[in-house]
Amino acid sequence: MVKVVKFGGSSLATAGQFSKVGEIIRSDESRKYVVPSAPGKRNPKDTKVTDLLYECYAAAEAGEDFKPRLRKIKERYDAIINGLNLKLSLEEEFRKIAVDFSDRKGKDYAASRGEYLNGIVMAAYLGCDFIDAASVIVFDKNGEFDAEKTDRVLKERLKKSERAVIPGFYGAKKDGSVCTFSRGGSDITGSIVAKAAKADLYENWTDVSGFLIADPRIIENPEVIRVITYRELRELSYMGATVLHEDAVFPVRKAGIPINIRNTNAPEEEGTLIVESTCHHSKYTITGIAGKKGFVAVNIDKDMMNSEVGFGRKVLSAFEQNGISFEHMPSGIDTMTVFVHQEEFEGKEQQVLSAIHRLAEPDTIDLEADLALIAVVGRGMRSTRGTAGRIFSALSHANVNVKMIDQGSSELNIIIGVTNRDFDTAIAAIYDIFVKTQL
Repeated sequence: MVKVVKFGGSSLATAGQFSKVGEIIRSDESRKYVVPSAPGKRNPKDTKVTDLLYECYAAAEAGEDFKPRLRKIKERYDAIINGLNLKLSLEEEFRKIAVDFSDRKGKDYAASRGEYLNGIVMAAYLGCDFIDAASVIVFDKNGEFDAEKTDRVLKERLKKSERAVIPGFYGAKKDGSVCTFSRGGSDITGSIVAKAAKADLYENWTDVSGFLIADPRIIENPEVIRVITYRELRELSYMGATVLHEDAVFPVRKAGIPINIRNTNAPEEEGTLIVESTCHHSKYTITGIAGKKGFVAVNIDKDMMNSEVGFGRKVLSAFEQNGISFEHMPSGIDTMTVFVHQEEFEGKEQQVLSAIHRLAEPDTIDLEADLALIAVVGRGMRSTRGTAGRIFSALSHANVNVKMIDQGSSELNIIIGVTNRDFDTAIAAIYDIFVKTQL
């Protein structure tokens, strides 16, 4: 069996955390390839190493003396190295970074050094090979990730190492210039390595014991989701659930590799298993609840709309022309509503409305702002009658006015629109009726 294990920044913030990670890796011989993030916060008031690197490089770009900031970053690594009693020095690495910062090697290069240095420390601590991600994670000349070439190069390199550390978050173009994924991109690297290694499992270790059914900032101690499918995960991630970078799903999904979200600080807990498909029955009808605030509903009325060929296309063209994507589009016989992000829409609202009038000639257009969308997701909803009715009942008892409800043909999720001010109340009511009371 082969496992690829990725550890987040909070799991590697101190020597003590490194020791926990070492115990986890050494406790299972199948954990062969390790993908570390840069050191995260040691306490709530602390700063992540990646953010310190951004600040340091900004000072270099501005022509300021950045070396005192760089020394502080080195102190973070020295504390970890000394705490682990390693015979390792990063002096040469930091000298090179100082030169490269002076030469303005770029923000991506600066940000990537957190993972790069942590990878060197991790490899020394575990006594295994270090593989610089810049040599195996390939970006094209435009800075786009080249999945096919990366898979080919990485497969060949991994054949030479029975055990190795590959830093997360970054890769390089053909000319050697470093490129990074978006923040949280170490999750993506772990997924890429798992695919190339033909792993049986990709373990993603963080500071929570898996995906939670609802946001713990809204629900006190929400239950953990034990098994979730990729499609359910995609729905919840899209609506704001952020334990795993959503782009990390695609490489392993294609290869049929499950992901296990685990807690470094509670390794005895089984966490959440993310799979392509499962006959495992959910404990509850729903798998999870997630949502976002800050939407506008653009309500369009026109008599006989349903018999006008191309009406929807004309309306959506008005948004496309102004570079605005839409989230949902529920419709009736003579009405159509387009939900868009309020922040994107506000600066262009009059241009969009004018375009709709010009292209579609509606009878009226009405706007409703400050709305939130909530996704109730679960494979169990397909075989359970009355799910929508229970949601309406719960929201009614909580005095929440439903602005919109939309159910996909897959019956995997139901989207509910409410006002921003009712957002927390609505999620609590839905969680209560499906999880706490289990009516």
